[in-house]
Amino acid sequence: MANQTPRSGQTAGAFDIRVIIAALFAIYGLVLLVVGLAATSPEDVEKAAGININLWSGIGMLVFTAIFVLWARVRPIRVPDESAQQ
Repeated sequence: MANQTPRSGQTAGAFDIRVIIAALFAIYGLVLLVVGLAATSPEDVEKAAGININLWSGIGMLVFTAIFVLWARVRPIRVPDESAQQ
């Protein structure tokens, strides 16, 4: 444990870029999930080689969102205190 530094300062929280990216992927993922469930016709599925691409893309984006949020929770970005630097 020789290379550990003390954890001082605040976390970036909502301003962490990973949270912003996760929020955008969540919005698009939910839209694709709803379109895949409610507005995809059998003809659309047939055009995509029998795969409901909107549904699977939406699920993939939501999984990606969960991974990013988990990453931001497990390894938060620490913002140093300005008073400690002076």
